[in-house]
Amino acid sequence: MNFRLHDTRGIEADQGVDANEICYLLDGNIQDGYQFNPSVPVSTDTLGFVESLHVSETIHCVVLVLDGTTVDVMAEKVAERLKKLQMRMNQRGIPQVVLLTKIDKICERTEEDLSNVFYSPLVKETVERVSQIMGLPRSHILPVKNYESEMDLNDNVNILALMSLQQILHFADDYMYNHLDKHKEGISFSFHGMLRNIIIIIMSAVVCLLAFWFYK
Repeated sequence: MNFRLHDTRGIEADQGVDANEICYLLDGNIQDGYQFNPSVPVSTDTLGFVESLHVSETIHCVVLVLDGTTVDVMAEKVAERLKKLQMRMNQRGIPQVVLLTKIDKICERTEEDLSNVFYSPLVKETVERVSQIMGLPRSHILPVKNYESEMDLNDNVNILALMSLQQILHFADDYMYNHLDKHKEGISFSFHGMLRNIIIIIMSAVVCLLAFWFYK
């Protein structure tokens, strides 16, 4: 299970990566290590802009990381920008999932024992709320807990994180298989052993956008 983590400038109500830049990210036009500049948007004239693309360089899954304690207080402008970004993802058939963080702050029982996460009515209610807001199936909402005050690794925290990562990689694989099914003729391509790259975009310190793609 090979993957690599990247990050980029965030998205807020009035600033951050815009829709065009997100499209370039999704399509793999932006090279690794590029420094975003709010005063100079990405364009086809940008130094290092990638013109000729292989399917292995495009985005295969997008992950939104949402603070579970702020679900009902997301700024309207942030929500609007997010919907526009989702429209770009949907146009490309890219699957999306949500990592719902800080679930221990949502439910006292879960805070006492994280193994209660899948039995908590409050966590379930929050998952359903996020599902409605984001327009995604509940199975695409993955609850996790942040490491915050812990001095040592915690098995329950790690298990949730690994379960979520496994699901995310499954979604990425599904996208790849669907892509190959649509382009079988004339293409000889295998993504076995490819490195999965992860892009992170912070949205108002509340939402993060992670995009997964495979790199050969």
